[in-house]
Amino acid sequence: MISHFLKLEWKQFFRSSHWQKGIAIKIVMAFLALYFIVVFLAIGVGGYFILKKQFPEQDPLQIVNSYLLYAVLGDLIFRYLMQKLPVMNIKPMLILPIKKSKLVHYVLAKSSISFFNILGLFFYIPFAVVLMIEGYAISGALGWLFAIVLMIQSANFLNFLINKNTIALGVISVVLASLIGLQNFGIYDVTALGGQVFDAIYTNPIYSLIGVVVLAVLYNLNFKQLKNLVYLDEAVSQKVVAVKSADLSFANKLGDVAPFIKNDIRLIWRNKRTKTVFLMSFLFLFYGLIFFTQESYKEIPAMLMFASLFITGGFALNYGQFIPAWDSAHYKMLMSQSFKYRKFLESKWILMVVMTSFLYVLSFPYLYFGVDIFLMITAGAIFNIGFNSLFLLFAGSFNRKKIDLNKSGFGNTQGTSATQFLIILPLMVLPMLLFWLFNEFVGANSGYIVVAAIGVISLLCKKYAMNFIEKKYIENKYVMINAFGKEA
Repeated sequence: MISHFLKLEWKQFFRSSHWQKGIAIKIVMAFLALYFIVVFLAIGVGGYFILKKQFPEQDPLQIVNSYLLYAVLGDLIFRYLMQKLPVMNIKPMLILPIKKSKLVHYVLAKSSISFFNILGLFFYIPFAVVLMIEGYAISGALGWLFAIVLMIQSANFLNFLINKNTIALGVISVVLASLIGLQNFGIYDVTALGGQVFDAIYTNPIYSLIGVVVLAVLYNLNFKQLKNLVYLDEAVSQKVVAVKSADLSFANKLGDVAPFIKNDIRLIWRNKRTKTVFLMSFLFLFYGLIFFTQESYKEIPAMLMFASLFITGGFALNYGQFIPAWDSAHYKMLMSQSFKYRKFLESKWILMVVMTSFLYVLSFPYLYFGVDIFLMITAGAIFNIGFNSLFLLFAGSFNRKKIDLNKSGFGNTQGTSATQFLIILPLMVLPMLLFWLFNEFVGANSGYIVVAAIGVISLLCKKYAMNFIEKKYIENKYVMINAFGKEA
């Protein structure tokens, strides 16, 4: 029966209309997956020796164990935002003599071999092999690796239980932030506590069996939850969902664009893909920590500007590149209404500007790295508000791909075309190039000034830019209506 399910899914995948339409995107995604696999494999093989060289007085295994607690919580947050829930088209099978338990077991087993569960193993397995080669106890290394595998699978099934619970995401995020704060400010040594747990598993591999119990409990909870949904009535019935309306009266102060702003806020918060974009924009705030904490990047100021743009531009870049495809499901209805297209576009622009400004305020702690770094972030924020927001609106006039907002953002290439890749070039390369040229050949903070000046000039020319963009959208109005009306 399992082999029959696999054959059906194989045929469904290759016979679907999405296969040939998105072949180029699938190739790009395959190369990205291969890249991450190679990177994790290289770190797994060389990680032991790198840690041994950098920290000769410490045990590399204990160093890794010390940070596994952070890895677990970070993995849960990443899965919540990115991982797709296991799905299978079960409607045709519910009228066949197939046990419902087999369908549920198949769906859960399918989820256990997802890319999220496999990627980490390309680090942990080579690292465990190196440990055994370097003289560590084979039983201890294998017990440690077994516990890691169980931990990854447990995170997989725990994510499915909490995936629709925003409160759970908030709790995990607060716990992770609190642990990092306790460690960084020297209040409590969190790494020592986490390290003791996994060190104990290496010393006594029998402790890894606790992971089996945890995994069995989480699997059973998922099984019961899914089995309650595997009924024909449940599959074909119309679901009535009570939507909680938020008080958005504050938007009324914005005048004619207020109705569009309210609709965009509701659209973002009520749909999975847009909510993912919104929440991910806050994670981009930490993007600078990758660059600003490394001495090697300080010798390449253009890369620091690249990071500065992402810190405040996470929302604008990810949301703006799919304008107006976010409204593709009701675009035909929207275009039949009597309103000025300019107001529709300005609502998108205001949303990007407000979010960029809010993220800039949240970036104030980067003053810790110095005034120069914060000036770079400030210049990037002005560039995002002035130039990038308008350019993204203009680029949206070329969007022709429909988006299903209820689908997860990770691995979902729906709505993606060559336009999205071309957009990135002027948005990221232009400020980096300008900053490098003026910083290298003029100096005296001229790099910051030029990047910020482009943003200011763009803001001053907003009226003329919006007139041009509005005409472009009106010209392509019926082309987009036709494109969004087709099946994605």
